[in-house]
Amino acid sequence: MNTRATNLSLVIFDCDGVLVDSEPLSLACLTAGLNRIGVAIDLATVRARFTGTSMASIMAHIAADYGITAPPGFVDAVKAETLALFDTELKAMRGVASAVSGLGLPVCVASSSDPVRLRHSLGLTGLLPLFGDHVFSSAQVARGKPFPDLFLFAAERMGAEPAACLVIEDSVPGVTAARSAGMRVAGFTGGGHWGHDPAGSDLVRAGATPIFSDFSDLAAVIGGP
Repeated sequence: MNTRATNLSLVIFDCDGVLVDSEPLSLACLTAGLNRIGVAIDLATVRARFTGTSMASIMAHIAADYGITAPPGFVDAVKAETLALFDTELKAMRGVASAVSGLGLPVCVASSSDPVRLRHSLGLTGLLPLFGDHVFSSAQVARGKPFPDLFLFAAERMGAEPAACLVIEDSVPGVTAARSAGMRVAGFTGGGHWGHDPAGSDLVRAGATPIFSDFSDLAAVIGGP
């Protein structure tokens, strides 16, 4: 069965780890920040537990699991450090601009990032014009990923039925959210944080199919079975 033949009308992209190779940078900043306030956690654990998760959800988990409440200004400080690192090191995923522009389908972004970081990342990498105003943040909904709210919000704003949407995701919370929204989801493992598991076994278990790691394959992913 071909996805175009099943009335695909919208492709929804996550941002961090899909459009931009930001996760190695942001996860490193988050790990360092958590260590500073006494959270004994390493980068591998942060990557496994918090990739694709909003800062609000992360801090709630830290408080519940480690008994540490972040001091005032902590989240803003980590965000500022992350944006500063982005200014010098953030790159778009290889081949993403040409792949997205050549789809011939409506596209949008739905990300756990706050609106400032989201538009900053897309602007820095030259990707923002591909999406225009069709950039949606978890700050616009009551619950972030792994809940379906953000993807359903994006589909509604774009005038698409959930069953006619394909989501491109790199995280288990994102895949879970897309599946809960009744959407198809393909897993992307081309980001620097996926070096530990290029086959995306966690994404497969969460319900993503197919898995791809190079945007030169995007057209085949969308047009394939």
